Amino acid sequence: MTNHEILNCTGFQWDDGNSEKNWISHQVAKSECEQIFFNQPLVIGNDEKHSEIEKRYYVLGHTDSDRQLYIVCTVRQNLIRVISARDMSKKEREVYNQ
Repeated sequence: MTNHEILNCTGFQWDDGNSEKNWISHQVAKSECEQIFFNQPLVIGNDEKHSEIEKRYYVLGHTDSDRQLYIVCTVRQNLIRVISARDMSKKEREVYNQ
């Protein structure tokens, strides 16, 4: 699976536990997670450290209100499944803004 396969996904698959965890821990709503995939620039990389069971990606992007997010996701049946989401760290913002 390549990074381009994320861009060819047809939608999102949500796990109630993960979406609630992202809101409780980081105040990131499902809609914000989805928005970043439609805004440019979008930085996608392989999360090799956490890809032992299934392929995982990290994604750097911004919401419609310009909130910069770091998301970890996987692809299942051509759907993006968000595992975690939070605001970008300073180092991640530097990478994103290059």
